[in-house]
Amino acid sequence: MSTSSPVRVLVIDDSALMRQLLSALLSGDPEIEVIGTANDPFMARDRIKALNPDVITLDIEMPQMDGLTFLRKLMELRPMPVVMCSTLTQAGADATLQALEIGAVDFISKPTGNVAGAMDDLGMELRAKVKMAARARVTARRAMPERVPVRRAQLGGMAEKIIVMGASTGGVEALTKVLVHLPSDTPPILVTQHMPPRFTGAFANRLNNECPMTIHEAVHDQPVERGHVYIAPGAHHLELARRNGRFHCLLHDQEPVSGHRPSVDVLFRSAARIAGPITIGVILTGMGKDGAEGMLELRHARAITLGQDEASSLIYGMPRAAFERGAVMHQHSLTKMSDAILAACSEAAPAMAGA
Repeated sequence: MSTSSPVRVLVIDDSALMRQLLSALLSGDPEIEVIGTANDPFMARDRIKALNPDVITLDIEMPQMDGLTFLRKLMELRPMPVVMCSTLTQAGADATLQALEIGAVDFISKPTGNVAGAMDDLGMELRAKVKMAARARVTARRAMPERVPVRRAQLGGMAEKIIVMGASTGGVEALTKVLVHLPSDTPPILVTQHMPPRFTGAFANRLNNECPMTIHEAVHDQPVERGHVYIAPGAHHLELARRNGRFHCLLHDQEPVSGHRPSVDVLFRSAARIAGPITIGVILTGMGKDGAEGMLELRHARAITLGQDEASSLIYGMPRAAFERGAVMHQHSLTKMSDAILAACSEAAPAMAGA
């Protein structure tokens, strides 16, 4: 697609009001053209064939065929960038996470309550995500059997390590693929994934059912232990803290950093200060540059820093920004990232002062 051409969007929703609303919000940007709408997946299938959109927006709850079933078929037969429209409920969060694992690029939450007051923010978010989706690398997905945790040999005794990971767009799938291949006694992992409240808890629960490690939505002052993963809750920054010789999770709701709360930069900088050379920093797929400066501080603190490569990133934004700043020591494909983390776990690190 030429960069001078508008992004051509098909809006799929069973609600006439929502189709009208999304179309109006998208049409407010001259770089976006709404080329059609559909009220169910069967109409959507025909209009995708006829109109060949660059991006579709897709409702999860629709008659005749639900959005997840339609998305699976689409990703197997005619993969294309999809932005999901989700409800702010627990069921909506679970379904949205499934959609992101199936291959949707991103999602927006449908407005509730004061719809008029939320229009400006919703419009900005929707337009940004649709334009970003148009640049995503979307590949065909084969139907996969239900995933079971990978049981690898345990690492056994080794020097103390702390792993910090950051991701944004495409991170649900990327983090799942990395974590499912790490053994149950992997050193503790702290994760910042750009995601709103409610969704982070659902994400932690889904991961906990799929991965050998124990996955939590992080809690303030929670001790950090081997074999556990701590995910920053939506709308809260997650930092690594140390007290009385033990590592803890520190949560706070201070101002957004690098445009985000939670912010990858906040997590990485805290690890650089607190754990320095025993840290392994990992930056995965995502739009923008959050995490780049924090990863550079990690590298200056003699941490091992790893970045996802361009070919395997849904959006090569955050990994690119970190790599171009010289913050990334080694780039790896998503399929090799787990092995790279485990190899880094076995590397000796200089002793920490005051440890």
